[in-house]
Amino acid sequence: MPYNPQNIFARILRGEIPAHKVLETDHTLAFMDVMPQAPGHTLVIPKAPAESVFELEPAILAATILEVQRVARVVKQVFQAPGVMIAQLNGAAAGQSVFHLHFHVIPRYDGADFHIHARDMADPAVLAEHAARLRAALG
Repeated sequence: MPYNPQNIFARILRGEIPAHKVLETDHTLAFMDVMPQAPGHTLVIPKAPAESVFELEPAILAATILEVQRVARVVKQVFQAPGVMIAQLNGAAAGQSVFHLHFHVIPRYDGADFHIHARDMADPAVLAEHAARLRAALG
């Protein structure tokens, strides 16, 4: 299917929908997932319009994965997580629900249940506080 510029992440990039931003670079945006799997669940997206990993220019993909690594280090530190899961889904059959390439950075703890997508929206005040903690740690 062709890229839909009305997807929620494209709209966040254009400023049409608010987001709790963590980090913004020339090529990427990181922000809090509004339906987090765990406190600190952050999304990292390229600014380029791409539905999946197969459509993104390699140089932009490289820049994006470097920011995923950077955000993952800070998520692990700030949320004192013994592990971090990085997930990236391509296509509906793989569980992708927003068709703009994105990486989930999810702090993981021993014994915590795991689901790819949450079902409940988080409190916006909590997301704002989490984003502020991550921004502070990123410098």
